[in-house]
Amino acid sequence: MTAQQKIKWRRLRACSACDLVSAIPVLRPGEDASCPRCGHVLARRHLHPVQRSIALATTALLSLLIAVAFPFISMDTNGLDSQIALPETAATLVSVNQPLVAFIVSCTAIILPGLYLVGVILMQANLLRRVPRAYSDVIARLFSRLHPWMMADVFIIAALVSLVKLTDIGEVQLGASFWAYCVFALLLLMTTRSVDIDLLWFKLAGEPPPDTDIQCGINAAEQHVTGCKTCGLINTLPSDTRRSSKSAASDINYVCQRCGSNLYVRKPNSEQLTWALLMTAAILYIPANAYPMMITTSLGQSHASTIIGGMIELWQHGSEPVAVIIFVASVLVPIIKMLILALLLWLTRRPGPLNAQQKTALYRITELIGRWSMVDVFVVAIMVALIQSGNLMSVLPGPAALAFCAVVITTMLAAMAFDPRLLWDIQGKKQYDRVIQ
Repeated sequence: MTAQQKIKWRRLRACSACDLVSAIPVLRPGEDASCPRCGHVLARRHLHPVQRSIALATTALLSLLIAVAFPFISMDTNGLDSQIALPETAATLVSVNQPLVAFIVSCTAIILPGLYLVGVILMQANLLRRVPRAYSDVIARLFSRLHPWMMADVFIIAALVSLVKLTDIGEVQLGASFWAYCVFALLLLMTTRSVDIDLLWFKLAGEPPPDTDIQCGINAAEQHVTGCKTCGLINTLPSDTRRSSKSAASDINYVCQRCGSNLYVRKPNSEQLTWALLMTAAILYIPANAYPMMITTSLGQSHASTIIGGMIELWQHGSEPVAVIIFVASVLVPIIKMLILALLLWLTRRPGPLNAQQKTALYRITELIGRWSMVDVFVVAIMVALIQSGNLMSVLPGPAALAFCAVVITTMLAAMAFDPRLLWDIQGKKQYDRVIQ
């Protein structure tokens, strides 16, 4: 192959974190290609990826069905026996007038992971049978959007925290569903890592040769091209968007030639939307901590506990590790995430003391930790479902449960709305060159 042919058929990607254009080499199973500037993974290869994904997704789905069908946790309190199945953690919330919290719990712990696994099986099976794109590209477009909202691993941690609380009340036994759900959470994680999005889109729709004028080591925006957030393909923008990168940022009526997703140089209104969501989360954080998260009734007497109050009670009862988990997940994580996002928004307008790599690392922290704040909400859902014995003993969700759910969701949406490429835009071309060298 001549040098000109190599340039014509090279596979280019624009990093979604820093916008640098790179060429992906031929990857063997077990290898991955990362952005040379910020380290963001551009592509990852697995051995027999289609068969691997089908096997993992099928096993995970079977584990989920077992987890739904059998008892999850049972408890004996002074002769009063109670047990719950996994779906009851959401169903009981509906019966106590918390339908929105019930919807969020059921979606994040059961429904969305289940739909994801079904989608993986159907799409990968189509690839094996060499069926035309059909609905496979629709499923593939949903993959990246579902990942942050599947919280089976967070639910497992919440179940373990609930066990510590429940052992102070009565004798607790773990059902077959609990262990099946643990296996499901592990297999779900392995399934998400096994799906090779880059290879998937290549098999679904091929890869058209890129424009030979596109150069590696230069930002995509500077070359009037942009990478698709869904399938990764670099697209050349129409001539009317080439006035400037800022004007092109608001033009989203152009679509990727391979997957049909909307294209944009930078996320439209990223800073304004992130600020709006961040301020909403900060306002909601006040009632989420001021009002009770859980109301416990024992022998006719009710006791309301806030997030901080519940943490203090756990500490006083000798459950220091669990108290620390609740403090970190429910108090520190939301505050840290809001402060980091506010700092990054401020740094999009000025270089500041941090370089772009450090800023990007901070942004990745916000993506990583945000979902773990749902631990306290899941704990409430499990406790409410298991302890319902009227005035003798019962647990009800407090008004803070919905407010805290809203805090978690809005902070996650704020992180998704923020465009990390803005952090590199403010650095300037000379600083780009120094990082590459």
